[in-house]
Amino acid sequence: MIVSLCQLCSTRDVDDNLDTCRRLAERSHERGADWILFPENAPFLGSDADKLPVAEPLDGSIVDAYRSMARDFDARVTLGSFPETSPDDDRTFNTQVQIAADGSIEAVYRKIFLFDVSVEGGREYRESAHVRPGDEIVTTSFEADGSSPTIGLTICYDLRFPSLYRRYAVDHGAEIVTVPSAFTLQTGRDHWHPLLRARAIENQCWMLAPNQWGHHHGDRWSYGHSSIYDPWGQRVACASDGPGIVTADIDIGAVERVRRDMPCLEHARRADLPEGSG
Repeated sequence: MIVSLCQLCSTRDVDDNLDTCRRLAERSHERGADWILFPENAPFLGSDADKLPVAEPLDGSIVDAYRSMARDFDARVTLGSFPETSPDDDRTFNTQVQIAADGSIEAVYRKIFLFDVSVEGGREYRESAHVRPGDEIVTTSFEADGSSPTIGLTICYDLRFPSLYRRYAVDHGAEIVTVPSAFTLQTGRDHWHPLLRARAIENQCWMLAPNQWGHHHGDRWSYGHSSIYDPWGQRVACASDGPGIVTADIDIGAVERVRRDMPCLEHARRADLPEGSG
């Protein structure tokens, strides 16, 4: 299965972002991509407060644009996230949408862990002020290479919470996890690759991580380096600096082989940890 990660520098201009995404989807199609993935905030990247006026429901024009890409390029499409309207007047959801090649919506995941941190240089992020967290983990599956891999859905800051990925792997048997992101330049330089590799090794699964890149506005920069890691923790593809795509032909069967030869997940299922003595 040929997977294409699209890396871009999204801004507040929705139309321009959608045009860029379509060009990257077309390039992915030319490389034979069966699955095209976009990063977090692909159609709009402003401040979290800026998302309120552009937020839409699932049947709005933003999701429709990506559904059209799926149909036009005969490929699965992951809309990494978009600002979805929520029951709160002053908060949106940060929502990932999995779209089949026929344009139908197969799965919807709303980001659970929100980015409320201070980073190097004094920049503060308070995603929860304007984004409502999701409250459920989501999986989907599809036919590929004679198998039906289970896919777990996550977004960006979720990557720092290993218990979420362990639930996907152990409780749901996920063989692939999506991690569309807008990882900041400051945190990405030190943590992006170590975290992706750790989640891949711990859960013996493919990690598909399209990331935003470059300067978006003000002091908001993203790290890029969109990457694919295999179930052994090897990085099999990584985007260079700048907008573009990176593709890889991923072997779903590798998951079964790794889990058979080193059955860590089976051991995790039956582990009965001793009580602490302290």
